Amino acid sequence: MEVCNSTLGSGFILVGILDDSGFPELLCAAITALYFLALTSNGLLLLVITMDARLHVPMYLLLWQLSLMDLLLTSVITPKAVMDFLLKDNTISFGGCALQMFLELTLGSAEVLLLAFMAYDRYVAICHPLNYTILMSQKVCCLMIATSWTLASLSALGYSIYTMQYPFCKSRQIRHLFCEIPPLLKLACADTSTYELMVYVMGVTLLIPPLAAILASYSLILFTVLHMPSNEGRKKALVTCSSHLTVVGMWYGGAIVMYVLPSSFHSPKQDNISSVFYTIFTPALNPLIYSLRNKEVTGALRRVLGKRFAVQSTF
Repeated sequence: MEVCNSTLGSGFILVGILDDSGFPELLCAAITALYFLALTSNGLLLLVITMDARLHVPMYLLLWQLSLMDLLLTSVITPKAVMDFLLKDNTISFGGCALQMFLELTLGSAEVLLLAFMAYDRYVAICHPLNYTILMSQKVCCLMIATSWTLASLSALGYSIYTMQYPFCKSRQIRHLFCEIPPLLKLACADTSTYELMVYVMGVTLLIPPLAAILASYSLILFTVLHMPSNEGRKKALVTCSSHLTVVGMWYGGAIVMYVLPSSFHSPKQDNISSVFYTIFTPALNPLIYSLRNKEVTGALRRVLGKRFAVQSTF
């Protein structure tokens, strides 16, 4: 019988996509570039929405939260992965692993719920414009944001504590870019079948109902848009909604592969790619998708930058 490692003292070794890649230096450079793109684009979007009073409406307040979540999520994962590769030290302490898992689950779950609320916001704005200020008041918007963070953090706390209470004795090597439940359970020297079923149920419960709500919202939106008399109004609605659907597709695709696809279909390489997609790739592209295709955001960006340059030119 294997003797359990003192995991609490020794921690783990993260063996992720950078270590298994045929071109690790090139991949590291690409991931670093995506991280700086995420920092710049999300930071700029946060600044623009904060400084431009015209964007202080529910749609952009929800977008502000999305950028914040993306910025924090990629910052939890990417800097450590890049520094580990550069310093050739992939170790992470037991507490560090638990904290990283909790933060990733909190931010990821909150974003799942927020995307559903954003779909509802677009549904009300397009299908019930006269009641928008009532159905999507500042109070309702704040309640949506608070619900996303609260439910996500409570769920993440429970699953993180339960995952880390297992004895880990098979190996210290986590074949993943960061600490996440499925690859970590493979190291447990106890029966995890019941808990794996719980994680699967959690994934289905957390991902499928919001996704169904999003698809239902956009089906109703599409029906309404096709009956709009104004070509300009139809175009604006389609542009706004297509941006949101692009984000939804990228995010939910990776998350569903990781948490809903049966474990028999998983492989370390596939899990790494899926996780990189929704923790590094998507956060970098989200603000670009929203800002480049949204005239209100690009207009606000020009106004904010114009004010900054005007202030600088006076000195």
